[in-house]
Amino acid sequence: MLDTQMPDPEQRAAVSRQVIHEIPALRSFGRSLTRNATDAEDLVQETLAKAIEKSHLFRLGTNLRAWLFTIMRNTHVSDRVKRQRETPGGADCVSSSPVCEPTQEWALRGRELVEAVRALPPQYREMLVLVVVRGESYEDSARMCHCAVGTVKSRVARARSMVMARLDSGG
Repeated sequence: MLDTQMPDPEQRAAVSRQVIHEIPALRSFGRSLTRNATDAEDLVQETLAKAIEKSHLFRLGTNLRAWLFTIMRNTHVSDRVKRQRETPGGADCVSSSPVCEPTQEWALRGRELVEAVRALPPQYREMLVLVVVRGESYEDSARMCHCAVGTVKSRVARARSMVMARLDSGG
């Protein structure tokens, strides 16, 4: 590392050799942090650039590897925090969904459902519409149709079964 702390050219050369000697260890540590070889190379380059820029802070006789690893780890953490702040939400991102959802299948299935309900016998259709479509309670439906609550429940259950059978058969 070149700085005013190391006026001796031999000391500068010795530190430079040590830095070059630490590059494989930096690559390995970078891969363990990023889990991606390309990102690890970028992290090593950024670490070395910062080390050169801040070389005046390195003290001779201290652990160069620890100093470089600290720079790398701090750079990695700062980058992650910055990316999390700048990244749009994946699930709610508008760009990940089509502009117009395909509606053909739902329209077809809706028509099939309407036809299946229309094909029900009148007493079953009436109960299904009251309870399922309009959301009336079984008790209110029984009062409206002048029948027992059990009759309403059984007609709704049978109507649901008939509609499902018709939809499953495709008819």
